[in-house]
Amino acid sequence: MSRYRPPSQPAAPYITPEGRDKLMTELRHISDTVRPEVTKALSEAAAEGDRSENAEYIYRKKQLREIDSRIRYLVKRLEVVKAVNQKPTDQSRIFFGAWVELEDLDGGGIERYRLVGADEIDLERGWISIDSPMAKALLKKQEGDDVIVARPKGEACFEISRVSYDGFQ
Repeated sequence: MSRYRPPSQPAAPYITPEGRDKLMTELRHISDTVRPEVTKALSEAAAEGDRSENAEYIYRKKQLREIDSRIRYLVKRLEVVKAVNQKPTDQSRIFFGAWVELEDLDGGGIERYRLVGADEIDLERGWISIDSPMAKALLKKQEGDDVIVARPKGEACFEISRVSYDGFQ
């Protein structure tokens, strides 16, 4: 049996302006504050002597590699993403950035989601990726439409009760 997995589809290149600002803030913080602190701690650990048995030196080298990896990722991602800061002309339909309120027709509960970019996912806030099965099922639908979503536990049926681009209060 082979371990080969075909490459996954790249994430949609969309992001909200708030999400882009958050990534840029993280990049500045890591570059301007965190990396210099770790570099200083690494040079202090290196000055202590034998590096092969120096746990602090080994740890700081690993930490610096992880920081540099995150910086490379953020720089490349910020080059690719496109901030969507305009609302669609037809705000009755669901597109990127929409807040959606759904009524679960099987269980009767209410669920709220916002369709955002892959870098902004926050399940506690109800922010789901535009690439998720739920978001794909919701795209271009409007209030009153029924949506069937394939979930790991089986299919679920929802009715769209509200759509907004300004959030829900």
